[in-house]
Amino acid sequence: MSTEKVFKYFNKLNSKQIAQISDLERLYNDWNLKINVVSRKDIEQIYLRHVLHSMCIAKFISFKENSKVIDVGTGGGFPGIPLAILFPEVNFTLVDSIGKKLKVVEEVVAGLNLSNVKTIHSRVEDLSSGQFDFVVSRAVAYMPTFVHWTQHLLSKKDVHPIANGILYLKGGDLEEELSTYPQSQIYKLYDWIPEEEFQTKKLVYLPF
Repeated sequence: MSTEKVFKYFNKLNSKQIAQISDLERLYNDWNLKINVVSRKDIEQIYLRHVLHSMCIAKFISFKENSKVIDVGTGGGFPGIPLAILFPEVNFTLVDSIGKKLKVVEEVVAGLNLSNVKTIHSRVEDLSSGQFDFVVSRAVAYMPTFVHWTQHLLSKKDVHPIANGILYLKGGDLEEELSTYPQSQIYKLYDWIPEEEFQTKKLVYLPF
C-alpha cells in the first residue's frame, strides 16, 4: 500500500507533513536492510500496518501544544514517529530497552528533521515519575503488567479535556486483561478507519 489510504483518512495535513509521511517508506527500507526492526512482509505494508495504525490514536485525541507523550516499547518508532509528524508542537519521548532498534528510530527521526522527538535507551520501570500526560504503546505486554511498568510516569496535572492515562493499541479479546480496570474505554479502530486490516484492532484508553 502506498500513502494513498493514509492521506484518505488524514486529509488536512500540511505540505511538510505530507512530505515526511511520504519519506517514511524509503527511510525504513534503507535502515531495515542494515538493522532489521520491521519484518519484510510488514515493510511492504508499512503504511497500513504501522503508519496508519499508529495514527489511529489521533482519531481519538488531539494532543495539546507542549504536552508530553511517551511511547513505551517503541520498537522501530511506532506509534511515536507517525504521531510526532501529526503533532509537531508536542514533545514525544520514545523508549525501548533494545539499543539497535533505537538506532533506527534516531536515524529516521534525523532523516525526517523531527525536532520534537527524543529517545531513551532504558527499561521503562527505571524512568522517573510524573513526567508525561499520556503513555502510548502498541501491545507490548499484558495490560496489568503494562500498567505496573508505566503508571508512575503519568503526571497528576491534567491539561487535556480527558484525564491523563494510557492509550494502548491492541487486538483480540481484551475482556479478561481489562477486568480489573472498570474505568477503561475500548474503541474499535474499524469505526474510524474501515479497512479490513483494522476489523479486530482496538484502542484502549485507561484514565488515571
